[in-house]
Amino acid sequence: NKTTVIPFLNLNHPLSLKKTIALGKKGKLFLIPVPIAETDFSTLPEYVIQHIHRIDHFIVERARTSRRFIKSTGYEGRIEDLRFTELNKRDPARLPSQLFDPVFEGKDMGLMSEAGMPGIADPGALVVKKAHELDIEVVPLIGPSSIFLSLAASGLNGQQFCFHGYLPVKKPTLIQKLTQIDKRIQQSGETQLFIETPYRNESLFQSIL
Repeated sequence: NKTTVIPFLNLNHPLSLKKTIALGKKGKLFLIPVPIAETDFSTLPEYVIQHIHRIDHFIVERARTSRRFIKSTGYEGRIEDLRFTELNKRDPARLPSQLFDPVFEGKDMGLMSEAGMPGIADPGALVVKKAHELDIEVVPLIGPSSIFLSLAASGLNGQQFCFHGYLPVKKPTLIQKLTQIDKRIQQSGETQLFIETPYRNESLFQSIL
């Protein structure tokens, strides 16, 4: 088990995370999309799998599920030799102080969400933000994104749309947010997009109706 456990540094800390060891060529941060069904790679291009297999350092939400996903892609190396750094579940803005050390040593890193595209309604957005601040090249890879697939198949306005991420959980706040969304639809004609966990779908539909 080589999950990295190291001190955390607040994202807004005045000290830069950039190391003086960055004398040579920096690596890149690859954004790796993950299918919701771990064994269904129909939405994952072969070149993405090739990138996964050549990267040794990953930033993830959960090391255990990330190992399982990488193994399911047909990875032939030793999973035990891969390095995984988990984001802080309680405070994702607190990034590990040594998070990008491999990049400044010339090695590429991969950022993976539990499912879908990293950085979209996902704590990985904070990692991408810090990478840009440190002048690290960020490379998004093509893969599953339910948001745009749903929009494309909906027949709704695909020219103007607004993504709200996750809606509030508490009923009064949820109703208030839905009312605001409804007014926005009437005023602008924009398609309104949001996502929700499966076990809350039924109650959300009832609130909308």
